Amino acid sequence: MKVRVGINGYGTIGKRVASAVAAQDDMEVIGVTKTRPSYEAHLACAEGYPLYVAKPDQVAAFEKEGIKVEGTLEDLVGKVDIMVDATPGGVGEAYRELYERAGIKAIFQGGEDHGIAGVSFNAYANYKESWGAKFSRVVSCNTTGLVRTLYPLDKEIGVERVSATIVRRGADPSDNKGSALNSLEPSLKLPTHHGPDVQTIMPWINITTMAVKSPTTLMHLHCVIADLKKEVKESDVLAAWDDVSRVRLVSGKRGLKGTANIMELAKDLDRPRGDFMEIAVWQDGIKVVGKTLYYYQAVHQESDVVPENIDCIRSMMKMEPDASRSIKKTDTSLGIGE
Repeated sequence: MKVRVGINGYGTIGKRVASAVAAQDDMEVIGVTKTRPSYEAHLACAEGYPLYVAKPDQVAAFEKEGIKVEGTLEDLVGKVDIMVDATPGGVGEAYRELYERAGIKAIFQGGEDHGIAGVSFNAYANYKESWGAKFSRVVSCNTTGLVRTLYPLDKEIGVERVSATIVRRGADPSDNKGSALNSLEPSLKLPTHHGPDVQTIMPWINITTMAVKSPTTLMHLHCVIADLKKEVKESDVLAAWDDVSRVRLVSGKRGLKGTANIMELAKDLDRPRGDFMEIAVWQDGIKVVGKTLYYYQAVHQESDVVPENIDCIRSMMKMEPDASRSIKKTDTSLGIGE
C-alpha cells in the first residue's frame, strides 16, 4: 500500500516535491494546496493533483477562475498519512497544531526553525534520526549543500574546523521582489545562521559562515575552507565524494566556469524544469595546502532539497530502514547522478 502524501503549498518547492512523490512507486500525491488561483493552481489541476485551499473563504476566488477545488486544508489532512509543508518560511508553525490534531506526520522546510520539529534531516548524515518521527524538518538549500560535502569529508578524513562564505542568489528566477539589481549586500549579522543550521545535523562540527547577497537568480555559490585532521591529497578529497551521488564534480576546463553554465548543463541533460539537484563541486577548484582544504561548490536553491524530502518521508513512515537504499531509489526515480 502506498503512503498517502499531502503537500501544503504548491509553489517553488511544493510543486517539485509533488513531481518527485509522483515519480515514486511507494507513495502517492493525495492533494496539494494553494491560497490564490495563480497559474500554479492551474498547473496542479493539469498535473492531475486534487487541489485544496488553505481556508474556506478562498474557495470563491478559485471558482471564479473556473478551478475545481476539492475542499480545504482541513479536509486534506484527514486523507493523508504525512504532510509536506512547503509554505513560505515562518508560516509552517501556524499549521503544526492542525497536523498534530489530525494525528498525521509532517515535514517542514528549512525556512522554519529547528525547534518546530526538534529533528532536522539530511539523508546521508542522519537518516535514522527521523525514523518514525512525528515531525521533521528538511534543512535549507544552503545547509543541505554544506552537509552533502562536509559529512563525507568528516567521515572519511576528519574535519577540525570549517569557514564558509555563501554568495547567495538575490531571488529565485520567478521572483519579482528580489534584491537590488546593481548591488552586493553583505549579511551584517555575523556569523550567519547557516553554521548553526549545519550543526542541527552535525552538532560536533566547528563551523562559521558569512553570506553576501548578489544580483543573480540562478544558484548559490559557496567558498569553503576546511581544516582537516590530517594531511591528504586532492585525490583523497575526491575519493571521499566518490559514492555521494548527490555531489557532482564539474570542470571549468570543460567550459563549466560558472553557475550559468551549470544551469545550461541541467537543460542539456533534459532535467525537469531545468533543475540540478546535485551539489556541483569544481574539481579543478580544489586545493589542499598542508591540512587546509579549499573548494567551491554551487547549490541550485530551487531543487537540491527535493530528494531529501522523499527520503525523509521514507524514514518517518518506516518504509526503508537503510538510508543508502532509499537514496538510490530516490535518485534513480529522479535521474540524479545521470
